[in-house]
Amino acid sequence: MVALTDEILLEVNDLQMYFPVTSGLIFQTKVADIKAVDGVSFSLKKGETLGLVGESGCGKTTTGRTILQLYKATGGSVKFKGLELNNLDGKKLRSVRKDMQMIFQDPYGSLNPRMTCGDIVGEPLKVHHLTSNKSEYRDRVNELLTTVGLNPYMAERYPHEFSGGQRQRIGIARALAVNPSLIICDEPVSALDVSIQAQVINLLESLQEKLGLTYLFIAHDLSVVKHISDRIAVMYLGHIVEIADRNELYENPIHPYTQALLSSIPIPDPVLEASRDRILLRGAVPSPMNPPSGCSYERKCPNPETSGEEIEMREISPGHTVAVAADCFDTYGCYWFPREG
Repeated sequence: MVALTDEILLEVNDLQMYFPVTSGLIFQTKVADIKAVDGVSFSLKKGETLGLVGESGCGKTTTGRTILQLYKATGGSVKFKGLELNNLDGKKLRSVRKDMQMIFQDPYGSLNPRMTCGDIVGEPLKVHHLTSNKSEYRDRVNELLTTVGLNPYMAERYPHEFSGGQRQRIGIARALAVNPSLIICDEPVSALDVSIQAQVINLLESLQEKLGLTYLFIAHDLSVVKHISDRIAVMYLGHIVEIADRNELYENPIHPYTQALLSSIPIPDPVLEASRDRILLRGAVPSPMNPPSGCSYERKCPNPETSGEEIEMREISPGHTVAVAADCFDTYGCYWFPREG
């Protein structure tokens, strides 16, 4: 890990991303909104890795894409180096995007099958006019391929001629081409074999150390997230329900959803695995098209008196913030376990 600074590189405040649901074939009428991201707030320091975890459909990928302005945010604020991105026009946004890149989940679907490896890696150089002649362009492409562990002679090959891990390395090289400060990693190892996952994770860590990169690391694998992240944010139904330092989160999970997620991590010991208690979630996840009015977790909460209460983020300990129903927290200590005595 690189040395962290106090400089805030990315600041997200009350981010919302709603997708309209329409009816009708010719005259379409909006009937509802799918609230994929609903009030997400966090900050990211320069040189830091923030892990973003949660189940499928909770809004992790949508959060990353909205930060990069691949989706136009419904509401909220995204500030990158102090610049508000939601208000930028296309020309200014293109210049900022050079400093923000993304590594996609699917290492094959994210690469153009009709382009060679060298053309894929070199395309950002052409778009942003970062080289002045063909010789400089070729040298830069070869340098990028070498940086991610590929041989320069592979530049003439097409994506189908590479393995999954090699294709993901091409995606990483493409992201590095414009010398970004922030890279959003959207589950970059979930489609790879376990042994290849370790190689890609080690590559990302070495690149962060060498280039001073900042990562927003989106993933399902909680063990991988703990390994690479400095802090971890847990998402549920479009909301962040807990955010803390990685060791603090794993040793002292507060929110019941975080506890359930961590209890699902397998233990590589058959005796301990068979004897431990696993926390099972009750009920179904509410629909993001019709979420609860207050606490998004109320249908699973042991305390029925929290229904409809507004949620706020409370700092339980320094750097450890949890989403709580305020009135119930003040009365019971938290909204899922009554205070002893």
